[in-house]
Amino acid sequence: MVDVSKWPLFSLLSTEELATIRQACVFGTSANEAIYITHSNEVFAFGLNTSSCLGTGDSLSTIVPKKLDFLRGKKVVSLSYGSGPHVLLATDDGQMFAWGHNGYSQVGNGTTNQGLSPVLVTANLQNKKVREVACGSHHSMALTHDGEVFAWGYNNCGQIGSGSTANQPYPRKVTGCLQGKTSVGITCGQTSSMAVIENGEVNMALHETLSIPVYGWGYNGNGQLGIGNNGNQQHDLLLTHLSFNRVVEVAACHSTHTSAAKTQSGQVYMWGQCRGQSIVIPHLTHFTNTDDVFACFATPSVMWRLMSVEPDDFLTVAEALRKEFDSPETADLKFSVDSKYIHVHKAVLKIRCEHFRSMFRSQWTEDQQEVIEIGQFSYPVYRSFLQFLYTDTVDLPPEDAIGLLDLATSYCENRLKRLCQQIIKRGITVDNAFTLLSAAIRYDAEDLEVFCFRFCVNHLTQVTQTGAFWQVDGAMLKEFICRASRCGAFKN
Repeated sequence: MVDVSKWPLFSLLSTEELATIRQACVFGTSANEAIYITHSNEVFAFGLNTSSCLGTGDSLSTIVPKKLDFLRGKKVVSLSYGSGPHVLLATDDGQMFAWGHNGYSQVGNGTTNQGLSPVLVTANLQNKKVREVACGSHHSMALTHDGEVFAWGYNNCGQIGSGSTANQPYPRKVTGCLQGKTSVGITCGQTSSMAVIENGEVNMALHETLSIPVYGWGYNGNGQLGIGNNGNQQHDLLLTHLSFNRVVEVAACHSTHTSAAKTQSGQVYMWGQCRGQSIVIPHLTHFTNTDDVFACFATPSVMWRLMSVEPDDFLTVAEALRKEFDSPETADLKFSVDSKYIHVHKAVLKIRCEHFRSMFRSQWTEDQQEVIEIGQFSYPVYRSFLQFLYTDTVDLPPEDAIGLLDLATSYCENRLKRLCQQIIKRGITVDNAFTLLSAAIRYDAEDLEVFCFRFCVNHLTQVTQTGAFWQVDGAMLKEFICRASRCGAFKN
């Protein structure tokens, strides 16, 4: 589980805004830009907006999150950033968007003009669907659904994998050692690139140890390719030093020369620039995930990928009770109201309500029943009552709250009675005021009766013109007129 509030930039957001976040990515040369995705799949951006990297269509900084409307109706599956910064984003329908710094054509639109607004990248990707994106400092990569890797942008160290050091203005398929192979993952360092290959071959004639399917190319001055030396590679090269472990994830960050990998058995390795030292061969760490490698070594506090905020599996007692209300899977009793079932647990009802504690004694017939019929209350009212016993809350309109007030009075549930009165007070209007006053008198709710009476007197002209006023019985109408008269309602 990732707590985004660990990143200083997110201190700008309210608690309510933080609670909506499902995924997030902090980036920028000073960790001062962020993009996040809510549980409802809306995408927001905020921060400094260097090189228009927020994708908002302008170059203005903002501490108030702005929604990226071009992604309306789309689901983000992958996001990455470079140090310009530039941003790549892939959606679940296989489209790829890019924007931001474009001095080396890293946006992939064939120009070096800054990407003020997001563009849909399509060159050389016709009939291809992108599933994952990765950004180096000033180069970009994309992985398609059919396992092909494309790269473009800055290529001074061979990070494009084309065999030369010429910059690439459009996406270009990476071949070389990847030819005929299916890639399942990609990542970029500052000026290097790596890909994880599905079912990599074992060639014991070429290697003394079992090779695992990770290829790397580009800058290697700090040994971040993990090939045992510091020489740059203009073509892709197979890593051979993670012996007898299948790699399921590789990680790199453009802002550092650090790389990491996680194996199928859960081991995490790191190599490259690590606290001022060059580690040229992957080193086993005590970490349990690659994110911790970068949380420890990344300066500034950026994320190497789009991180998910997973909900905590732990439930409090209150949360567990709320979750199990009206659950057929765990319930041991049903109430039938208006031909509808409400599933409950006897133990909960006995703990929470004296009425049920008495009902479920052995001498009561209800204690032996699997279904109890309820006829004197409506389904919304009785369901709300039972739900209150699980949640301590009530969510009903004022008119239904009258019925619940009746139930609360019958069952001697004083706290529920007070909640109903609060709902009625909040929901009183000219049209329903006299109905609510009648109910307060009928159910002996003195505080509510006083409140409703005062409301009716203060809005006397409008209230006396409603149907509810003329539908009450004569005795109550006379009593109201007398009380109103004593209050001076008819002086004028």
